[in-house]
Amino acid sequence: MPVGEICTREVVVASKDTTVQDAAHLMRQHHVGNLLIVDKPNGNSVPVGIVTDRDITISVVATKLDPSVFTLGDLVTEKLEMVTEDQGVFETIQQMRLRGIRRMPVVGRDGKLVGIISLDDLIQLLAEEMNELSKLIAHEQTREAQLRQ
Repeated sequence: MPVGEICTREVVVASKDTTVQDAAHLMRQHHVGNLLIVDKPNGNSVPVGIVTDRDITISVVATKLDPSVFTLGDLVTEKLEMVTEDQGVFETIQQMRLRGIRRMPVVGRDGKLVGIISLDDLIQLLAEEMNELSKLIAHEQTREAQLRQ
């Protein structure tokens, strides 16, 4: 199954020049724990970073920096790991595990933002699949009992 089928398509975005304080307000307003940082060449959102509530807590609040001065661009340093919307779920899980990350932007082949995939999304999918397998076991046992009568 392509990851584009299960990713969250409504993503809250911000730019590198958004202050940490404004970012925290966005997270609160939209009830999310992360923001995708995007550049918008030609009007298309292209992911360039991700900032989580944990990043803000550890890098700004805990070090007593002024959140009204520091920007998201100040927090984004690492190369952003992304996945294309046609990449498979298993391959995505492997990539996340190898990199030790819990969420990744999902992009189209053109690099434009499509959504975000998180550990929570993948666990939900796997739980649904496990539930369907458990129904198969119960159905098989019922069918076998009927055939033996």
